[in-house]
Amino acid sequence: MSQTQVSVTDLDLPQLAEVKKQLDEAIHRQPGISQELSHLSSSFAQLSKAQAKFKACIENVAEVNPNNKDKTILVPLTSSLYVPGKLKDPEHVIIDVGTGYYVKKSRDDARKHYQKKADFVKSNLEKLQETIEKKQENMNFLLNVMQVKMSQQRQGAATSTS
Repeated sequence: MSQTQVSVTDLDLPQLAEVKKQLDEAIHRQPGISQELSHLSSSFAQLSKAQAKFKACIENVAEVNPNNKDKTILVPLTSSLYVPGKLKDPEHVIIDVGTGYYVKKSRDDARKHYQKKADFVKSNLEKLQETIEKKQENMNFLLNVMQVKMSQQRQGAATSTS
């Protein structure tokens, strides 16, 4: 089945009303356009948080240096529980590589690992931002065309009754 594209500006007001009706119905169905934009925005926020965490990891790795060898530090066991410990090997760190697996890496390799992750998330954020903007532009364009057509129809009705 072939599809032809029709410019929204070529549609008359009843056809635009039908398109708007379909969009309104889509808003109330899963996934729906409005819900899709909401989901994309939520994903954007989550990716932004992930990127911030990777950047924080890069900063934390930079804080581990040979000057701190044998000094007492606070070691995080969870996000809110820290225990005192001594830094014995300032040249290596243990990093979380996901799904509960940890790997011992040199500070430089750990920094590179987290930088790679942060860059990957950044590229996904840029793509997602583009998608969100395009969807919002499409929705706004449709609403603007509808407003213009409704205004033209009102003016036509006003001149025909005069």
